[in-house]
Amino acid sequence: MRIGILGAGQMAEALGSGWARAGHEVMVGARSPEKARKLAEAIGSGARGGDLRAAAAHGEALLLAVPALSVGGILTEVGAADGALAGRTLIDCTNAYEPDAFTNAPNSFLLAEAAVAERVAGLAPGAGVVKAFNVCAAEVWTSHAGRGLGVPLCGDDERAVEVVAGLVSDLGFDPVRAGGLSRARYLEAVSVFVVGLWFAGYDARQMLPPLQEAFAHSDA
Repeated sequence: MRIGILGAGQMAEALGSGWARAGHEVMVGARSPEKARKLAEAIGSGARGGDLRAAAAHGEALLLAVPALSVGGILTEVGAADGALAGRTLIDCTNAYEPDAFTNAPNSFLLAEAAVAERVAGLAPGAGVVKAFNVCAAEVWTSHAGRGLGVPLCGDDERAVEVVAGLVSDLGFDPVRAGGLSRARYLEAVSVFVVGLWFAGYDARQMLPPLQEAFAHSDA
């Protein structure tokens, strides 16, 4: 599959490297084409780099891997409002964390925006927007493949969700179909909540029992 990556940061490198190794045709796009080309060289496996419009035109599936504050500008640059991404799968891995607020206190992690994925869908009419890969840091996607890690997916376009599920599996993770795009805001909230606990030194996994023990007994 042809995958275009909008952004040239850590998430772009982590996910792009895995997809390139799995045999996908990856193109990285950035406002600085030179930065994109350098990242493509680091990814290897035939990955290419260029500007944002070239990467957007390349991808049957696109990864939006930029800071949440840049989402609007990036989508405008690639012509999303004019339907340039219509019919394509658009993966949103962003989190709108309040900047410069991270301490070792759980309540220092706050969302600056409640529903980035829904805004992305509004800015890219006709695209199949799927929220994915937003709960864990980039390093996790390079170190935990094949270890049973689930990746929640939220989207309204069933075809796009299936595409992203396949891309999740190609990286060695387990796709978790978590409902429509309206539920992506809960996934974004989970991210800020869980990451806050991690930074405070708590193991967020302790909150949840195994699946077979997760259901309450009826009071009847």
